[in-house]
Amino acid sequence: MRWELVEGKISVTLLKFALPFLFSSFLQALYGAADLFIVGRFSGSEAVSAVAIGSQLMQTITGIILGISMGSTVLIARKIGEKDDASAGRAVGTTTLLFFLLALCLTPLMYVISEDLVLFMETPPAAISDTLVYLTICACGIPFIIGYNAVSGIFRGIGDSRSPMYFIALACLINIVLDYVFTGMWGMGTAGVAAATIIAQGASFVVSLFYMMKKGLGFPLSHRQFRLYRAELGRILIVGFPLALQDALVNVSFLVITAIVNTMGLIASAAVGVVEKIIVFAMLPPSSFASAVATMSATNIGAGKRKRAFHILWYGIGFSLVFGVCFCLFAQLMPTYATALFSADPAVIEASARYLMSYSIDCILVSFVFCMNSYFSSCNLSLIAFAHSMVATFAIRIPLTYLLSKTAGSDLYHMGLAAPAATLVSLFICLPVLYFMKSLRTD
Repeated sequence: MRWELVEGKISVTLLKFALPFLFSSFLQALYGAADLFIVGRFSGSEAVSAVAIGSQLMQTITGIILGISMGSTVLIARKIGEKDDASAGRAVGTTTLLFFLLALCLTPLMYVISEDLVLFMETPPAAISDTLVYLTICACGIPFIIGYNAVSGIFRGIGDSRSPMYFIALACLINIVLDYVFTGMWGMGTAGVAAATIIAQGASFVVSLFYMMKKGLGFPLSHRQFRLYRAELGRILIVGFPLALQDALVNVSFLVITAIVNTMGLIASAAVGVVEKIIVFAMLPPSSFASAVATMSATNIGAGKRKRAFHILWYGIGFSLVFGVCFCLFAQLMPTYATALFSADPAVIEASARYLMSYSIDCILVSFVFCMNSYFSSCNLSLIAFAHSMVATFAIRIPLTYLLSKTAGSDLYHMGLAAPAATLVSLFICLPVLYFMKSLRTD
């Protein structure tokens, strides 16, 4: 599919490339939601809060990995578009070594700081023990998370968005089965869902690695290329580091927001955890189309087709909007249908529904911002995405959430409005930048 990305009808090609992204993302979200669903059915609100908080902390690690992975994907896609197989091979080798070093650093770091993170999160006292158990076990799976994302980033860079979908489907299936066995049948609680998670991650990584070695990548790849090349490393980090830092800081902001909410009690803590899982599903279409936009745009820019790359951006926004509007309407009309899936506690269901109604407005606005960020990244301008995200998050969302939490009469509905307010600020920054970029284009 590598050459289909630079020719043919944009709408059809984008859909064909984005749908495996979407299905992969859905499976990955289902993977995480299964933990919360099972523990919510067979354990108490303490376990629900623990899994919600613990998974948010693990998502911070995953966000860093995904950001750097995007740098690899964009570089490989650009080299494929330029028909420079030698540089693509060096990019693959550099990616492999870089992610190996990340695994060596992040795994022990998570062990060292896990207890401090749990305390920083203002975790409800009843959930502290379960949260520590969840984090300690999940830290063992960090090398598998890193390995899977490295392999997936490489495949997507060469225009193959289907193989990563199969890898995550395997992990999702294993995780759901083991969640039920460990937690539902054997009563292991949070330890059970954490153990299921790392076993599934390990299986997915091993299978993906063997598949890549057997199938190949469509261009010559020598063991001599598996080292850190300065030029390729620099290009990966130019795109990937700002995105990794952005994801890390945005996830830290989510942790701060969760800590603010946790001071409101166990019900509010569990409710926000439930909605975060639901929002993960709602954000799948815009994030999937954004990922497809990044790869397709980078490939077309590498092939000298910048005008086509710009059109790809707007097709991605259009497709994302369809899903965003539909989910927002659903959340306004039937919010408890979604929240009741993750908790049997009526108080948690009602509080979650209120939070979901306001938060869901963000699903419309991110349809623009996610795709614009991907386009900026494909142009090696990921610093723009980093800058506006920091402004929106730390100047708008966190302060607004804190103020609303301290305002008399405010509940989770009002606090949920902070998310769309922050994204709206990002949109006001992105649009002028995009217009300026278009005015400079000469093709």
